[in-house]
Amino acid sequence: MTAVEVDAYVLDTLMADLVGHDRQPSAFLVYLYLWRRTHGSGHSDAQVSLLDVAAGTGLSKRAVQGALGWLAKRDSFRSSGRA
Repeated sequence: MTAVEVDAYVLDTLMADLVGHDRQPSAFLVYLYLWRRTHGSGHSDAQVSLLDVAAGTGLSKRAVQGALGWLAKRDSFRSSGRA
């Protein structure tokens, strides 16, 4: 298994904001999943489906949709919206 470095901001600030303050732990899981598929893999973007994210996080498709909406509201990610 490959080790992945995570920015301190993700663990020190974003986790507390999303899980503690916003009460959106699913948004934090989705953020980590997307971060791993992009920055954690050396890429600037990734093409993933809702089902990919759901399978990768253990969340339902609906929970992933809600988490993505929350992250978009916080300007924490950008979606191309392509299917």
